[in-house]
Amino acid sequence: MIVPSFSISSVERDTGLTKDVLRVWERRYGFPFPIRDANGERSYSSDQVERLRLIKRLMNQGHRPGKLIGLSIEVLMSIVPRSAITKQDKNELESKDIITLLDLIKQHASAGYKQAMQQQLARLGLQRFVQDIVAPLTVLIGRAWENGSLDVFEEHLFSEMTNRVMRMAIDALPDGNRWPRILLTTVSDEQHSLGLLMAESILALEGAECISLGNQLPLLEIGHAACAQHTDIVALSFSTAFPQRQIPGLLKELRNVLKPEVSLWTGGCGIAKLAKIDEILLLPSLDDIVTALAEWRVQHSNNMVLKEVVD
Repeated sequence: MIVPSFSISSVERDTGLTKDVLRVWERRYGFPFPIRDANGERSYSSDQVERLRLIKRLMNQGHRPGKLIGLSIEVLMSIVPRSAITKQDKNELESKDIITLLDLIKQHASAGYKQAMQQQLARLGLQRFVQDIVAPLTVLIGRAWENGSLDVFEEHLFSEMTNRVMRMAIDALPDGNRWPRILLTTVSDEQHSLGLLMAESILALEGAECISLGNQLPLLEIGHAACAQHTDIVALSFSTAFPQRQIPGLLKELRNVLKPEVSLWTGGCGIAKLAKIDEILLLPSLDDIVTALAEWRVQHSNNMVLKEVVD
């Protein structure tokens, strides 16, 4: 039987650990312990890659690598943080509809999942669909992945299929005189964009003009895009998978890149525990987005009057 193995470039890409870090750990800790292929290149087993993924995830939560590297996969899994579910949340997160959708993902039933999501969308309308179905389902998917009951590819299947349904719903919204102009994206290394799409849905329903640039945009490019698009607001999303300790510094750097009159908003599960940051609006929930938009419009109502006169 052929045992799967991975090159150092593949491990770097899959785990987020650089080649230099992998080589240093090999010398210092004796892990990872690659074999050499016929060309003398490092080759890593799937078990080692899985351990490295868990180590990287725990490092993002503030753990020191030296205390993690000697631990088994089972022990590493046992210390991966679990998000507590309150009794009030439990009924919502584990409703019949949500559990049915989660089961369809676990069964890899793409067509059935898409059909069920479209039925929920038609029944509830876009706003309630996002708030009552997509948001709690996203939380449940994340927790299932954390406790090992969901594989990475299944989480990707959920994201891809949900993105398709939501994008079609957003594109079907009527055009009109929309304001303000909001640019939505994520920073480099933030691969999760579903939170951004949920925010776009709410903002579009509230009459904002949304300019989505997808995920993983460098800070300078976000600044260039905001200028070129005459953006009023830049909105970012951070997932729990993004290293939280990096977020405040990135936001401050981007704030310096943007023009003073451009507002900077950020949301997503990844910012839930962040302290207040000057000149940056933190929006941990979807309801916060609606409130923030209403307050922004009040503060900039004179600009809207001027815009209507010019038009």
